[in-house]
Amino acid sequence: MDTSESSTEPDTAGPAAPALPRRGWRRWAMDTRPLRIPAYRRLWSSTIVTAVGSQLTAVAVPKQIYDITHSSAWVGYASLAGLVPMVVFALWGGAIADTVDRRKLMLVTNTGIAVTSLLFWVQAVTGLDSVVALVLLLAVQQAFFGLNSPARTASIARLVPAEELPAANALGSTVWQTGLVAGPLLAGVLIPVIGLPELYLIDALALCITVWAVFRLPALPPLGERPARRAGVREIADGFRYISGHKVLLLSFLADIVAMVLGMPRALFPQLASQTYGSYGEGLALGVLFAGIPVGAVLGGLFSGVFSRARRHGWMVIGAVVGWGVAIAGFGLSGNLWPAVVFLAAAGVADMVSMVFRGAILLSAATDEMRGRMQGVFTVVVAGGPRLADVLHGTAGSAFGARAAVAGGGALVVAVMLTLAATCPALRRYRV
Repeated sequence: MDTSESSTEPDTAGPAAPALPRRGWRRWAMDTRPLRIPAYRRLWSSTIVTAVGSQLTAVAVPKQIYDITHSSAWVGYASLAGLVPMVVFALWGGAIADTVDRRKLMLVTNTGIAVTSLLFWVQAVTGLDSVVALVLLLAVQQAFFGLNSPARTASIARLVPAEELPAANALGSTVWQTGLVAGPLLAGVLIPVIGLPELYLIDALALCITVWAVFRLPALPPLGERPARRAGVREIADGFRYISGHKVLLLSFLADIVAMVLGMPRALFPQLASQTYGSYGEGLALGVLFAGIPVGAVLGGLFSGVFSRARRHGWMVIGAVVGWGVAIAGFGLSGNLWPAVVFLAAAGVADMVSMVFRGAILLSAATDEMRGRMQGVFTVVVAGGPRLADVLHGTAGSAFGARAAVAGGGALVVAVMLTLAATCPALRRYRV
């Protein structure tokens, strides 16, 4: 394990301050030590704004497409159109992030995202009513996001000491999950008041704050005296070879694939809201089902003080994925809405723990020259896994029933993860 790059840079993290013992309720509260570092604090603060702003656009685009076409199929096609460029450019963006100043890359890509949000506003306020324009803008914006995300996440290891990476990941993930809850709710309140076009404008203005925060970061060029490289197919392939040669990295990716592909039941929420929980009101049931996992993740982040100090990161990932599977199986077996939501919230806590420690493993176990590419693959796995789950669970729900598909998926997560843990000791043994 090579972590020297992330813990010795005087212009960013500096020497780590000794951790003071935390007693009473503070032992459970979120670990905020990374916020004492100005550079990380700027990056994290910008996430607070953009986490909500990005969700405004995430609501506005499908709403506008549906208003134009009155077709849910077109909404699905648009989602796919956004996924493909995000996957391609996340892999390429990871390679670029390992060859250039990551701060400059974030400046360019955040500016690109802001410009596309502004163009979304222009097409909406002018009444263009073109699905083609919307899909093209979405594809461009997701391409910029794919380029931005690996550089942003890989930079964290240069801004905070290695032992504080779990805490930094918990802080960032909590803010993002909060945005997943607050953003759609805010969009629902604002659309009747100010109209749909203005959601795009608010997102564009929020991104200006992000650009300013990134501008204030220190330079983040590649470490050491390395020959200049171009970010091409060979560099992307080198990233996958690097993963295959480092079992703990490969297993951290497999753990997320197992959890998300086999156990993410969101495609079945509409069917469950209609058939199983319809007596509570289909709209209410659907809303609380979608909110259950993000709310649990936020609660997990707020009380992350204990697990963020754990050193056996491999066991934390294994336990979190197994806990996710158990909670999802419990959700599938629940015929009552409120116990079902409790199980979803428990799954959200487990997902937060898994996210924190998988992210910490990627940032600490990979060398700085490979972190961008590792984060590019991470972005693809995180974004692609739930979409594959939508297909798998949708098909299984139609064939076997929604509750059986959910419970079976949760049980499979537990079985497969325990098998991986038993047969692959690298993840069990990993610690910092």
